[in-house]
Amino acid sequence: MSNYTATIVWQRAQDEPFTDNRYGRGHQWSFDGGVSVRASSSPHVVPRFSDPSGIDPEEAFVASLSSCHMMTFLYLAAKRGLVVNRYEDVAEGSMTKNERGRLWVSLVILRPRIDWEGRAPEAELIEQLHHAAHEECFIANSVRTEVRCEPVE
Repeated sequence: MSNYTATIVWQRAQDEPFTDNRYGRGHQWSFDGGVSVRASSSPHVVPRFSDPSGIDPEEAFVASLSSCHMMTFLYLAAKRGLVVNRYEDVAEGSMTKNERGRLWVSLVILRPRIDWEGRAPEAELIEQLHHAAHEECFIANSVRTEVRCEPVE
């Protein structure tokens, strides 16, 4: 099977005492292809010390579910001989408390908008493709978060 790696680096600024929890949450994510991105805790979770320009883990989680669904959907559409010109998803995740009172991303709603080459397939076929994409998505199969797909026409 495959293995995946990411390198996460955080460095305390010399003037930050740390033990008072008043330190910057900004850090770097680096991936095997050479891409590095700024990351941080969510400003919703740690308002004063987060870097709002960074990607937070909750956003990345939503993006990974959306991206996996999209790539699986595109694969399935191509196998059917359907041509997709553009796929855009404004996905949204909601955090709630679980049965133990712990915060978790309990729901992710995918809202894909698809531009097809020529006439769009019948709605029933599009729904089948989204269902199959959800069933085959590696990330969706890895989490207990409810993932809903609500296509936008």
